[in-house]
Amino acid sequence: MLKILGRASSINVRKVLWTCAEIGVPFEREDWGAGLRSTAEPEFLALNPNAMVPVLRDADFVLWESNTICRYLCGRHERADLLPAAARPRAEVEKWMDWQAGELNNSWKYAFMALVRNSPQHRNAAELDAGIAGWSRNMGILERHLQGGAPFAAGVDFTLADVVLGLSVQRWFATPLQHPDYPAVAAYYERLSARPGFTAATACPEQ
Repeated sequence: MLKILGRASSINVRKVLWTCAEIGVPFEREDWGAGLRSTAEPEFLALNPNAMVPVLRDADFVLWESNTICRYLCGRHERADLLPAAARPRAEVEKWMDWQAGELNNSWKYAFMALVRNSPQHRNAAELDAGIAGWSRNMGILERHLQGGAPFAAGVDFTLADVVLGLSVQRWFATPLQHPDYPAVAAYYERLSARPGFTAATACPEQ
């Protein structure tokens, strides 16, 4: 049985849960991470020296990094609809996945820690304003892209790009800040949130 190590409230664990739901692959999940079993335990560090969730165990194969796990699962189960085999359409999907993990993910950190987690280390008003502005700027990139008319990030079909971006969009709308008017992003989120895989992956409130 496939095993996923990590708390269900983690956005990166949710990527894997949603991917499994789309593929229809059964799995067991173990609670690790904030407020649960510590990822600093030797047992976990032996699997991922970064002490971060998620970790995937597929028999004797161990893998970390959420986007890589999602790619692996699609390859393992031959789901070229989610991650194309041809070079150009695959690159289009992976472009948005890498953008989410790099640019978008880094832009929300300060604002999310301040406004959702109420971190005492994230109380600087100027840095918070800058964080919100950077987050909004990146969401504006997605807005302009979606205004092109395609229903999903990589075109007419739902792919892994939409799994990772959809969870980021959910975080955007759930964070208590002034949201610019991005109608294409709002419509995109409505489409994604209607998918059973999204519902299954987000049943537990995010933390």
